[in-house]
Amino acid sequence: MARANSFFYRQTEGIRVTVQPTYIRDESRPWQQHHVFAYAVRIENVGALPAQLISRRWLIHDDIGDDREVEGEGVVGEQPVIAPGQVHEYRSFCVLKAGRGFMEGEYRFVRSDGTRFTAQIPRFTLSAEQRTDLPS
Repeated sequence: MARANSFFYRQTEGIRVTVQPTYIRDESRPWQQHHVFAYAVRIENVGALPAQLISRRWLIHDDIGDDREVEGEGVVGEQPVIAPGQVHEYRSFCVLKAGRGFMEGEYRFVRSDGTRFTAQIPRFTLSAEQRTDLPS
């Protein structure tokens, strides 16, 4: 069973990033400090020029005290070109030892005119805790 949390979004330099994290209860083993979280990402170009996503940088905070930084090219093996008004979506996951934490980061882009810029990924909460306002 999966439980979705809220949506988190941020707009920077004409790129709107929306993230929806989900706790994956069926794949988690809390007694072994193994909490699986999936997250859906929507990257929308609300600017005037096409932009290619070149790389990403994630900061992952685990409430047990572990902090990790992950950098790499593109997202899930792709370096999409996103035209004005277009959207690129993907899903990924992370594993935390604690049942709570957060992620945030940035995407690095290059526009069709050669300018480079960074779009911020909003900080979003990862939580295995039940919330009374959402069905489980």
